[in-house]
Amino acid sequence: MSVVSLNVPAGDVDRVLRAEVAAPRVVFVLGSGLSGLANEVTDSVVIPYAELEGFPQVGAVAGHAGQLTVGRLAEVPVILFAGRAHQYQGVSALDASYPARLAVALGCETLIVTNAAGGVADGLRTGDIVLITDHMNLMGTNPLIGWSGPEGGTPFVPMRDAYDPELREIAHAVASNLDLTLKEGVYAGLLGPSYETPAEVRMLRSLGADVVGMSTVPEVIAARALGLRVLGLSLVTNVAAGEDLSHAEVLEAGKKAESQLTALVLGILRRL
Repeated sequence: MSVVSLNVPAGDVDRVLRAEVAAPRVVFVLGSGLSGLANEVTDSVVIPYAELEGFPQVGAVAGHAGQLTVGRLAEVPVILFAGRAHQYQGVSALDASYPARLAVALGCETLIVTNAAGGVADGLRTGDIVLITDHMNLMGTNPLIGWSGPEGGTPFVPMRDAYDPELREIAHAVASNLDLTLKEGVYAGLLGPSYETPAEVRMLRSLGADVVGMSTVPEVIAARALGLRVLGLSLVTNVAAGEDLSHAEVLEAGKKAESQLTALVLGILRRL
């Protein structure tokens, strides 16, 4: 698969390969407050987003380190995006999917996405970890619009089982061994950046959403178009449309859950 067909600058691929780490197998995209996993990477090389030509050069969101880490995690060659570009920052859906496109250009096989999300379903509480089983694209756009796809033609990509069933089974097995409660649910992706109104939360609940956020969907769609397997994890950092909702609350919840998420991810990697 050519770099050109992925709309990824060749210089970005070369910049990562110059890190002289084994060819990465897994790419991570880490959401708000969840960047601590990068501290577990060994033989690491850090590349600021400013050095990647194809990464949208937008202001960093609080809780996003704004850098790419190349190295090994649980002895698996990985690349980690500590933070992402969001459409609410004025970038296109295609630009927001850059991590998945660079991952494929580098030969990765699996995308693991994490995000901070609002709890929509009854019974979800701050600190719960939700394994994403499916998503709703309510962002009003799609990263594949106007994109010829890796083999030409319009990429009508099947999205059934977009979140790989086998990887989800592995996640459940690891969580059980860790005595960690891992819930399942559907992620609703909204454009943001304003949080959801109570009426919107009621709508989402009626549609079957369990958690809601402002990311992830563009990356996953592009990943599936390019053949990556996907595993998605949402950390419930607030109850959607709750009182006194703030980004600081999101970051604090992410910090408290970092150790659990780190243990879960390391266990999953050991089984890949």
